This record gives sequence, C-alpha cells and structure tokens, in this order.
Amino acid sequence: MQRRSNATVDHLRPQRWNWTVILRPLDRGLAKQAVEPLPFAQVRSLRFFWLDGLFAAISDNFYVGFVTLYALAYGASNGQVGWLTAVANLAGALALFPGARLIERVGRRKPVVVWSGGGVARLTFLAFAFFPFFITQPQTAILCIVILEGTRAFMANLANPAWTAMVADLVPMQLRGRYLGSRNLAMGVAALVVAPLAGRIISLGNNWGTSHVTGYQVVFILAFIFGMISTLSYQRIDEPEPSAPIDRQYQRGALRQTLRHYPWFIGLVISAFVWNMSLQVAGPFFNVYLVNEMNASAAMIGLLAAVSSLTALLGQQVFGRLLDSKGTLWVQQVCGFLIPVLPIGWMFITAPWHVIFINTLGGFIWAGYSLSNFNLLLTFTPEEQRPRAVALYQTAVFGSAVIGPLLGGYLADAISYKLIFALSGIGRFSAMVLFMVFTVRPYQRQENQKI
Repeated sequence: MQRRSNATVDHLRPQRWNWTVILRPLDRGLAKQAVEPLPFAQVRSLRFFWLDGLFAAISDNFYVGFVTLYALAYGASNGQVGWLTAVANLAGALALFPGARLIERVGRRKPVVVWSGGGVARLTFLAFAFFPFFITQPQTAILCIVILEGTRAFMANLANPAWTAMVADLVPMQLRGRYLGSRNLAMGVAALVVAPLAGRIISLGNNWGTSHVTGYQVVFILAFIFGMISTLSYQRIDEPEPSAPIDRQYQRGALRQTLRHYPWFIGLVISAFVWNMSLQVAGPFFNVYLVNEMNASAAMIGLLAAVSSLTALLGQQVFGRLLDSKGTLWVQQVCGFLIPVLPIGWMFITAPWHVIFINTLGGFIWAGYSLSNFNLLLTFTPEEQRPRAVALYQTAVFGSAVIGPLLGGYLADAISYKLIFALSGIGRFSAMVLFMVFTVRPYQRQENQKI
C-alpha cells in the first residue's frame, strides 16, 4: 500500500480530518491565497489558532465589558473605576519584559502563553465569580476586584511577547491580511452574540438571584469555561521555528543597539504612548457615563456593544481586503484619523440609544485600525529582538494607560465627563500626527533607499 506523504496538504478536502463545515471556507481560503501549498502541520495549527481566537472572544465578551459594572454594583466611584483600570494597566506593563525574559529562559513560546495567559489569567474568572460568597463588605469587594483584575492583567500580558512573536512565525506574510481578517470576523460574530447575551444574563440573574451580583457571577463562570476551551485549542498548535534564533544568553544593551537601525519603530512606540493615554482618559468611563448619567442597564450596555460588533464584521471584510491591496500603512492612516471623531460624538448624546450611531461608525473603523495596527507591529519589530521589542512597545501602551484612567477619573469627578471625551479626541488626533512624522516618514525613506 502506497504511503501518502504529509509534507503538503490537499486544502480542498478538509473532511478527511473530520473538521466541521465552519472551517472549510478557511481551508479553501488558505489554498487560494498561499503562493505554495502549506505543510499539513501549519494548516492544522492555523485552524487551531482560528478556534483559539473564536473561543477567546466568547470568553472576553462575557467579561471585559462588565468588570467595571461589577465594581459599580458595589458602589465604586469614578476615582475607584480609574484605579481599577490603572492598576490593571500597570500590572500589564510590569509583566512585559519579564515575559520576554521568560521566553529566553524557557527557549520556547507556546508554554509561556498556555500557562500564563491561557491558564492563571483565566482562573481569575472563577475568583471573580466566587469571592462574593466570602466577601460582602462593599469597599472590601471593590478592593478584591482591583486586585484580581491586576492579577489577570499581569498574567495575560506575561504571555504577550511570546504570543506576538509566535504569530509572526505562524501566519505567513502573504496570508496575514485575509487570514487575520477571517479570524477577527469570527471573533466579531462571537462578540455580536455574546455581549448582549451577557447583559441579559446579568439583568435576569441580578433580579432572580439571591444576591445583587448573581448575574455577574454566572457570566464570569461562562467566561472561564470558554476561556479554557480557547486555551486547549491553542495548546494543539505546533509551535513554528522562530524566524530568528531565540537569544538565551541575552546581553544588556542589545535591544538599544538594534533599535538604532529601526528609527520608525521608536516612532511607533512614541505615538502609541500618546494614542493609548488618550484612549484611556475616556475609555473606562463611557459605560460609567451611561449608567450614572443616563441610567442605562447592563442589558442596554450589552446591546450597544453588539452594534459595534455587528459593524466590525463588515469592517473586517472590507479592511482585510484593503490591507492586501492598499497596504497596512494606508489602512492605519485612514482609520487612525477617523477614530478621534468618536469620543467627540459622545459630547452630544442625550440618551443611551444615541450611542448606536457612534458605535455603528466605531465598530467599522476600529476593525480596520486593529487589523492594521497588529500587522504594523509584526512588520516594524526587528526580528532578531522581537520579544523584547514587543515588550517595549506594550510597556509604552500600558504605561500610558496607567496615567490615562487616573487623570480621566479625577477630571470626570472634578469637572465633567464631556471634558475627558474632548481631551480623548484631541489626544488621538495628536498621536496620529506623531505617527506620520516619526514612523511613516522614516520608514518610507528607508524603503526608498532599497529601490
């Protein structure tokens, strides 16, 4: 009997491996876009990475949009909401360089992702669900929420350099636009369904349960269950060989010396610092504004999130194709200069349903921005120092996100929500100007010199 080689794979017959119908279009897309047939192991890994994204999105949408409301249910003030976000971002920033160093010590990337971000970080969801059985005093409960969110953020971001470095080697360059667009589309569908479902569960659970936070406990348990399915999917990925050998004898100053040849990456870090501080000045307070000023319910918050998710589905398709045809920089610039309009729009709403118009545009534009921004990070980071370069970038992101919520919480209490919305819009626009001057121009000069 002739033995069939597993070096390449017939993408058009995924039923041979008993895969569900939902993954067949992905296989056909990989076959159509790939310059050469991909090895079976790589196709298999791309499938599991796709599933990891799907279940991670389900988990996140049972959690991310509602942790602030969880604190509000215990009577948290704007200042405490700011501290909740700031502590999480500070913990995330502190985790990044240890995460890069961990890769160097272990010599592999997948175990770091699985046991930190996929393991301990998601166990905190259970802690969120069960601590109300033991802690009833509101201020103590708020402190517990802050500590748990900080722990989750630290462990999740400990995995970030390893995760990003591994994606760069797992997804071929010529497939990144449409493949990541497809993956993000699946994640968007999950968000569209799960966010309003979570809001409804919270409203029903709080009304029918024995506690005013019963609904939150249910959705956090669901976040844990789907998060573990995501972790198991990621565990099935075959870790690819790194594009550059992992430096297990790291020398002090090596990253600084490398970045001298990548001035555009330094510009990317600077603009990211300003951009994310501007986001975080207002970001944690949009839902707080709806709850405190307009009496919006958790169900309404979930429905508004679903609007963003719905238009993001269209955005993933449109910008995934534009990314391949127009280029990453083009998409980043178009979306980046439109996004500052969104927080300005919040200054003029007078009822929760008005946010539908903002979220309709926001979901579409943010889909393109997120897709292009991630591709820029993979493109601009030096391969020989990618884990530490990613750690530097994310440290700037999270470092600025520590300042933003504290400033936003203070200004919201002292002056008004509308002020922080205006500052957020101005800051985002300023960050894009910095991006054009310090990132785009140096990169284009370097590209022109190659011609």
